[in-house]
Amino acid sequence: MNINVYTESTPNPATMKFIVNKLLINGSVDFPTRESADHSPFAKELYKFSFVNGVFFASNFVTVTKTEGTEWDDIEPIIKEFVKGAVESELKVQEEEQEDVNFEGTESEIKIQQILHDYVRPAVEQDGGAISYKSFNDGIVTVELRGSCSGCPSSTLTLKSGIENLLKRMVPEVQEVVSEAL
Repeated sequence: MNINVYTESTPNPATMKFIVNKLLINGSVDFPTRESADHSPFAKELYKFSFVNGVFFASNFVTVTKTEGTEWDDIEPIIKEFVKGAVESELKVQEEEQEDVNFEGTESEIKIQQILHDYVRPAVEQDGGAISYKSFNDGIVTVELRGSCSGCPSSTLTLKSGIENLLKRMVPEVQEVVSEAL
């Protein structure tokens, strides 16, 4: 198979999506630090570049966060070529595969998790990020934003006017959605 890589900007100017014409992983996985990449040969190799400050994988793309002071024009072709070679040589995203998604908790918690998984996750992944459910207490849903969403200037707007409104409409017990800082 001939591997093609193309780039797409994200709402976060510090991150860029490198999209390939092959499935990399079922689900998503975030490696926000060099240390967290120990069980990902692919991410570990990306972190060998001094300008890489974050790595996130979902379905057919890898989102790379660059270091401050680095210009995309300088590093985009380097990362693009690396990603192409890594996919061609079948460098693993994870040493072990993730399990299937299981929703747990009360009826409301399960409904919230299902909505986040079915409606919100695909939209957030389109922008190179990921969202995961953390908790639901006293009407407040706590989520974690990763990938390009972590530190993105527009993530608060997405959280409040998008995700919060959707959950309030579909789960009346929800009063607010907040993001847990990484």
